[in-house]
Amino acid sequence: QVQLVESGGGLVQAGNSLRLSCAASGVTFSSYAMGWFRQAPGKEREFVAAVSRSGVSTNYGDSVKGRFTISRDNAKNTVYLQMNSLKPEDTAVYYCAADYKAGFSSHRIDTRAYEYDYWGQGTQVTVSS
Repeated sequence: QVQLVESGGGLVQAGNSLRLSCAASGVTFSSYAMGWFRQAPGKEREFVAAVSRSGVSTNYGDSVKGRFTISRDNAKNTVYLQMNSLKPEDTAVYYCAADYKAGFSSHRIDTRAYEYDYWGQGTQVTVSS
Protein backbone atom coordinates (compact mmCIF):
# COMPACT_ATOMS: atom_id res chain seq x y z
CA GLN A 1 0.00 0.00 0.00
CA VAL A 2 1.39 3.34 -1.07
CA GLN A 3 1.59 5.99 1.60
CA LEU A 4 2.86 9.55 1.40
CA VAL A 5 2.95 11.35 4.73
CA GLU A 6 3.68 15.06 4.89
CA SER A 7 4.99 16.82 7.98
CA GLY A 8 6.52 20.13 8.97
CA GLY A 9 3.61 22.48 8.40
CA GLY A 10 2.51 25.05 10.92
CA LEU A 11 1.97 28.71 11.68
CA VAL A 12 4.81 31.08 10.88
CA GLN A 13 5.26 34.82 10.51
CA ALA A 14 5.90 36.36 7.14
CA GLY A 15 9.57 36.39 6.22
CA ASN A 16 10.37 33.23 8.14
CA SER A 17 11.06 29.70 6.91
CA LEU A 18 9.62 26.22 7.12
CA ARG A 19 10.78 22.87 5.83
CA LEU A 20 8.21 20.32 4.77
CA SER A 21 8.98 16.63 4.55
CA CYS A 22 7.16 13.84 2.77
CA ALA A 23 7.98 10.26 3.69
CA ALA A 24 7.03 7.56 1.21
CA SER A 25 6.35 3.91 1.85
CA GLY A 26 5.00 1.06 -0.23
CA VAL A 27 6.78 2.30 -3.37
CA THR A 28 10.20 2.05 -4.92
CA PHE A 29 10.81 5.70 -4.14
CA SER A 30 13.72 6.18 -6.51
CA SER A 31 11.48 5.17 -9.43
CA TYR A 32 9.16 8.14 -8.97
CA ALA A 33 9.45 11.79 -9.74
CA MET A 34 8.05 13.75 -6.78
CA GLY A 35 6.15 16.98 -6.59
CA TRP A 36 4.64 19.45 -4.17
CA PHE A 37 1.32 21.17 -4.79
CA ARG A 38 -0.75 23.48 -2.67
CA GLN A 39 -4.37 24.49 -2.40
CA ALA A 40 -5.74 27.55 -0.67
CA PRO A 41 -9.43 27.85 0.28
CA GLY A 42 -11.56 28.61 -2.75
CA LYS A 43 -8.65 28.17 -5.16
CA GLU A 44 -7.51 25.45 -7.51
CA ARG A 45 -4.63 23.16 -6.67
CA GLU A 46 -1.40 24.86 -7.70
CA PHE A 47 1.92 23.40 -8.75
CA VAL A 48 4.71 24.38 -6.36
CA ALA A 49 7.79 22.31 -7.19
CA ALA A 50 8.93 18.96 -8.52
CA VAL A 51 12.10 16.92 -8.67
CA SER A 52 13.04 14.15 -11.06
CA ARG A 53 13.62 10.65 -9.79
CA SER A 54 17.36 11.17 -9.99
CA GLY A 55 17.20 14.48 -8.18
CA VAL A 56 19.12 16.16 -11.00
CA SER A 57 16.21 18.13 -12.45
CA THR A 58 13.89 20.47 -10.60
CA ASN A 59 11.09 22.82 -11.58
CA TYR A 60 9.22 25.51 -9.66
CA GLY A 61 6.03 27.44 -9.94
CA ASP A 62 6.52 31.09 -10.78
CA SER A 63 5.18 32.27 -7.43
CA VAL A 64 7.83 30.39 -5.44
CA LYS A 65 10.91 30.62 -7.65
CA GLY A 66 13.92 31.86 -5.75
CA ARG A 67 12.26 31.25 -2.37
CA PHE A 68 11.50 27.52 -2.26
CA THR A 69 13.85 24.59 -2.82
CA ILE A 70 12.84 21.00 -3.43
CA SER A 71 15.19 18.12 -2.72
CA ARG A 72 15.04 14.40 -2.16
CA ASP A 73 16.92 11.73 -0.29
CA ASN A 74 16.34 8.41 -2.00
CA ALA A 75 18.07 6.54 0.81
CA LYS A 76 15.45 7.88 3.23
CA ASN A 77 12.48 7.70 0.84
CA THR A 78 11.83 11.35 1.58
CA VAL A 79 11.28 14.53 -0.39
CA TYR A 80 11.67 17.97 1.16
CA LEU A 81 10.44 21.46 0.46
CA GLN A 82 12.48 24.23 2.01
CA MET A 83 10.37 27.38 2.09
CA ASN A 84 12.11 30.69 2.76
CA SER A 85 10.86 34.27 2.81
CA LEU A 86 7.33 33.07 3.36
CA LYS A 87 4.46 35.37 2.46
CA PRO A 88 0.82 35.37 3.60
CA GLU A 89 -0.17 34.29 0.08
CA ASP A 90 1.77 31.05 0.64
CA THR A 91 -0.92 30.01 3.11
CA ALA A 92 -2.42 26.74 1.89
CA VAL A 93 -2.57 23.02 2.41
CA TYR A 94 0.57 21.53 0.91
CA TYR A 95 0.47 18.10 -0.70
CA CYS A 96 3.25 15.88 -1.91
CA ALA A 97 2.65 13.56 -4.84
CA ALA A 98 4.42 10.76 -6.69
CA ASP A 99 4.59 10.48 -10.48
CA TYR A 100 5.35 7.03 -11.80
CA LYS A 101 5.38 7.80 -15.55
CA ALA A 102 7.91 10.59 -15.08
CA GLY A 103 10.07 8.03 -13.33
CA PHE A 104 10.74 6.33 -16.67
CA SER A 105 13.16 9.17 -17.35
CA SER A 106 15.86 10.25 -14.96
CA HIS A 107 15.16 13.90 -15.82
CA ARG A 108 11.44 14.15 -16.55
CA ILE A 109 9.26 16.43 -14.44
CA ASP A 110 5.51 16.99 -14.71
CA THR A 111 3.80 20.10 -13.43
CA ARG A 112 0.15 19.10 -13.85
CA ALA A 113 -1.64 17.46 -10.97
CA TYR A 114 -3.36 14.84 -13.12
CA GLU A 115 0.03 13.40 -14.06
CA TYR A 116 0.62 12.28 -10.47
CA ASP A 117 -0.46 8.87 -9.28
CA TYR A 118 -0.31 9.05 -5.50
CA TRP A 119 -1.02 11.86 -3.06
CA GLY A 120 -0.49 12.54 0.60
CA GLN A 121 -3.12 13.89 2.96
CA GLY A 122 -1.58 17.33 3.09
CA THR A 123 -0.11 19.59 5.75
CA GLN A 124 -1.37 23.07 6.60
CA VAL A 125 0.96 26.02 6.23
CA THR A 126 -0.28 29.34 7.58
CA VAL A 127 1.75 32.51 7.16
CA SER A 128 0.70 35.49 9.24
CA SER A 129 1.44 39.07 8.27
